[in-house]
Amino acid sequence: KESKKTEGLNSEQHHVLMERGTERPFTSELLEEKRTGDFRCVGCGNVIFESKTKFDSGTGWPSFYDAKKGSVIIKNDFSMGIPRKEVICAKCGGHLGHVFDDGPGPTGKRYCINGCVLDFKGKK
Repeated sequence: KESKKTEGLNSEQHHVLMERGTERPFTSELLEEKRTGDFRCVGCGNVIFESKTKFDSGTGWPSFYDAKKGSVIIKNDFSMGIPRKEVICAKCGGHLGHVFDDGPGPTGKRYCINGCVLDFKGKK
């Protein structure tokens, strides 16, 4: 595995990506992002989500119904005393958020992702 890049990360990005933290809901600039493009891991640049999979879940975090094939690893997370599925960048091992089974079709998944650990790269 590549190591996570720590230089250039602000304190919130470092906390979420490296220490498995969570950003405050409704604070991400990417929450309202609707342009065509890709969402990449701030730690390594790995393309995680395509804009066509983004939807408004109303939860306060950017949400997607599918991740790009091979871009993430899903790991069981019991840190809050309840079972959840953690979403980890497959390239650098950074914490991105969690995935739940209450999303829209076609997958029924809701990748609830901390926007501060994503970079958006628009396509023309």
